[in-house]
Amino acid sequence: EVQLVESGGGLVQPGESLRLSCAASGFTFSSFAMSGARQAAGKGLEWVSTITNSGGRSSYADSVKGRFTISRDNAKNTLYLQMNSLKVEDTAVYYCAKPEGGYTQGQGTQVTVSS
Repeated sequence: EVQLVESGGGLVQPGESLRLSCAASGFTFSSFAMSGARQAAGKGLEWVSTITNSGGRSSYADSVKGRFTISRDNAKNTLYLQMNSLKVEDTAVYYCAKPEGGYTQGQGTQVTVSS
């Protein structure tokens, strides 16, 4: 069974940073691209970033480009999302997802950016 468990969310002030982690199990993590997504209250799911299975390439939504960095450690079956210069509009539940071979996402972790 594919499992994705996010952690690292919390309450921060604008301009601060957070690093989210996603522990993956139940599949060969190193064989699949992984993505990050988010959903703000009352809005639809928004794609944030994707990284290739090797970690060699990544892509980002314009809204986070230059501020967020996705990475992975295939030896630890873990995906990371480093979020810098956080803005109030980044407030959302953040998910990691396995977009290939049957879409699966975790339960999410809340990120709140507020002064």
